[in-house]
Amino acid sequence: MIELLLLPALIIFGLSFVKSKKVHKLLAFASFLILLPTIALFELPKPYHLLGDYLVADTLNVYILFVSSIVGIGVALALLTLNKHVRVSRKAYRRFYRFFAIFWIGLIFSILSNNMGIYWIGLELATLSTVYMIKTNHSNAAHKEAWNYMIVGAIAISLILFGIILIYASAKPILGEDAMNFNLLLAHAKEIKSPFLFEIGFAIVSVGMFVKMGFFPMNLWLANIERASFYPVAALFSGILESAVIVGFFRFSKIAMEVNYDHLFTFVFIYAILTIFIVAFLIFRTKDFMRLFSLSGVEHMALIALFWVSGGTFAALLHFGAHAFLKPALFLSTGVLESQGKYKIAGALRGYTGKKGTLFWFLVSLFLLAVISLPPSPMFFSELYGFGAMIDTAKSSHHLLAMLGAIFLLLVLLSIIFYKFIDVYQSMKYEGKEYQKKVYASELIALMIFALGLVGLMLPSTLTYLKGI
Repeated sequence: MIELLLLPALIIFGLSFVKSKKVHKLLAFASFLILLPTIALFELPKPYHLLGDYLVADTLNVYILFVSSIVGIGVALALLTLNKHVRVSRKAYRRFYRFFAIFWIGLIFSILSNNMGIYWIGLELATLSTVYMIKTNHSNAAHKEAWNYMIVGAIAISLILFGIILIYASAKPILGEDAMNFNLLLAHAKEIKSPFLFEIGFAIVSVGMFVKMGFFPMNLWLANIERASFYPVAALFSGILESAVIVGFFRFSKIAMEVNYDHLFTFVFIYAILTIFIVAFLIFRTKDFMRLFSLSGVEHMALIALFWVSGGTFAALLHFGAHAFLKPALFLSTGVLESQGKYKIAGALRGYTGKKGTLFWFLVSLFLLAVISLPPSPMFFSELYGFGAMIDTAKSSHHLLAMLGAIFLLLVLLSIIFYKFIDVYQSMKYEGKEYQKKVYASELIALMIFALGLVGLMLPSTLTYLKGI
C-alpha cells in the first residue's frame, strides 16, 4: 500500500521533466491519482501498519489525507488556466509540479507517521519543497518571501525538533528506543517520571507548529508569502501543508492531555485567544483578498486547536474539513476575482456573464458566507459543538467565571471578523465599476469539487465517521 500511495507523486515528478507543450494536462491528470490509494485506505482495517510501527493508518490520519487529496486535485485543475490570469512559463509549470511531487511525499510521511522522527522529516521535506514552489513566481517579491519563509520555516522546524528531543528524553527511561512512537507514548503517558521535561518539550513543539500556522507572534509572514505567491501555492498552504502541521498537534496534545490536562488547556487557550485577538484587528484593516483569506485561515486554525484541547474532537475535525475545502476554494477564486488588477475588492463579484459566470459568482458568494459560519455551513455546526465543548470544560474548571469571560471575548473577536467579511461581500457585490471577466471550465470544476466536499461533510455517514475518531 505504501508503494501505491507514493506512486502518483513519483509519476508527477517524472512527468515534470518532459518538455512537451501538452505535459501540463498529463500532470493535472496524474494529480487525480493521489486520491485513489487514499480511498483504498478507508476499506482496510484500522490501525493498518503500512511500514511496521513507523507508518500507521488510522481513522484520524486517513481522514486528513483524504481531505488533502481532494484539495490537491482542485489545485491541479486551477493550474490548467493559471497562465490566463498571471504570467507563467511552461518551465515554471513543470517546476511547480516537480516540487509539488516532493511536497506530497513529505505530506504522506508526516500525516501517516507513528514516529516523531519520521513526522519531523516529512514536515521538513514539505517545508523545503514549498520554498521552491513560492519561487515559481519570478518576481522580486516572491523571491524575497521565499527567503523569509526559509528563515521562519527553519526557526519553526528547529523548535519542533528540539521539543521532540525533550519529549524523547522524558519518556526514554520507561520506553527506551520506543520513546519516539506516538501510540506507545500515549499508552504510557501517565508513567512518565519527568512530566515537567515532557511539558517543556510539548510547549516548544507547539510553539514551532503555531509559528508554521501563522500564530502569535508571527502573524504576518504567512499573509505576506501567500500574497507574493501564485494562487495555487496559497491554496496548498491553507488546505494541505497546515493539515500536516495540525495532525502533529493532535498527536502531541493527546499525549499531553494524559500528562497534565490543566496545563495543556491553559497554555493552548491563552495562546489561541492571543492569536485571534491580534488577527481579528489585522483582518479588520486588510484591503486585499489574499491577506484577508490568509489571516482568516490563521483564525480558523486557532479555533480548531481550541476545540481539540477542549474535548471537542468532533467539532475540531468537522471545522478542519470545512476549512480545508473553503480556504483553497477562496484562494483559487482570487485568481479570477483579481483578473482585472490586484487589490480591487469593490465590484469583484460583478461583470460575469453566461452560465459559467453566474455559477462562479454564486459559488464564491456561498464560500464567502460559509467561511464566516453562516448556516448551513459545516463551520456553523462545528462552532456550535466546539463552543459547547468549551463551556463543558469551563463547568468542570475551578475558574468558571474567568473561562466564560474568555469565551465571551472570543465571540466578540469573531464578531469583528464576521463584520469585515460581510462588509467585503457587500462591496464586492454592490459597489465599484463593472468589468467583463472570464471564468474557465477547469476553475469551475475545481470550485464545484470543493462545494461537493462541503456537502459531503454534512452527510450522516461522514458525521458518524468523525464522531467515531
